[in-house]
Amino acid sequence: MRRILVIDYSQTGQTRNLRDSICAPLLKNENLILDFLELKPEQPFPFPWPFVNFFEVFPETVQMKPIALKPLDIDTSQKYDLIILFYQVWFLSPSLPISSFLQSPEAKKLFKDTPVVTAIGCRNMWLQAQEKTKLHLQQLEAKLVDNLVLTDKCGSAASFIATPLWMLTGKKKAWSWVPKAGIDAEEINQASRFGEAITARLIQDSKPITEPMLQGLGAVSINDKLIASEHIGNRSFQIWSRLLIKMGDTGSFGRRIGLMVYIVFLIAMILTVVPISALIKWIFRPLLRQKIIKARHYFAAPSGESIENKDGTKSD
Repeated sequence: MRRILVIDYSQTGQTRNLRDSICAPLLKNENLILDFLELKPEQPFPFPWPFVNFFEVFPETVQMKPIALKPLDIDTSQKYDLIILFYQVWFLSPSLPISSFLQSPEAKKLFKDTPVVTAIGCRNMWLQAQEKTKLHLQQLEAKLVDNLVLTDKCGSAASFIATPLWMLTGKKKAWSWVPKAGIDAEEINQASRFGEAITARLIQDSKPITEPMLQGLGAVSINDKLIASEHIGNRSFQIWSRLLIKMGDTGSFGRRIGLMVYIVFLIAMILTVVPISALIKWIFRPLLRQKIIKARHYFAAPSGESIENKDGTKSD
């Protein structure tokens, strides 16, 4: 019998829907045992978010300062054949409950020498969050064998409006003229193919999982126009998050004044720096072709972007 630990934190329910779709094939197999660990902050985060609260978690999220979690309903001495970690992206970082858990003594016990699949559901930017998660996994002495990502399909510009409105109102389609936020329901349903591939490998033999299981399934798709934008955004977030923490604790007058200035700066940066960097990259794309290809392969690893066609060939 193979034993799998499934870890998630879901605020809106979308991540949990993705979890359920991927885990459905595994649950059907009698040779697999699944344990589910749903992370719960000691002080729950609200949904929908009040406007100020939404941004108040920004500094601690970016700096990945651990928060208190409720006691884990699991035996941390149990050894697992595989861990599947589902997470959201907050401010180009793994969500605060996830990063907090990954820094806990319990995670150290559970993840050590264990293969891990990361599964991300987000708006569109996830590269920097995954880099931070990979660093956590390295520190935990775990082995990342696969990564899969599902993103909003309404486009970067539209989701820039639609996703925050969803977070602040609790409605995926807050206004009639705004596209529906979130990952398409059919795409979440189709994510069961990842669970089928994982199941097939787990029951194939009893050997440890050391290689990717999701290659050829289109587990990730890299938007190379966002690579530079994420680097720029992450540098800015690091600077501002440190500054805001120095200005005061959560809820303090100094913190809130700083946040108002930051929000104006953030909107200005998104409306100017992001499109300008995308334009510069488009202009110099022919000269940067090899560098872009190398970056795509790096961020797509270990599962890769290619999709296996019915004739056995692969396409990107």
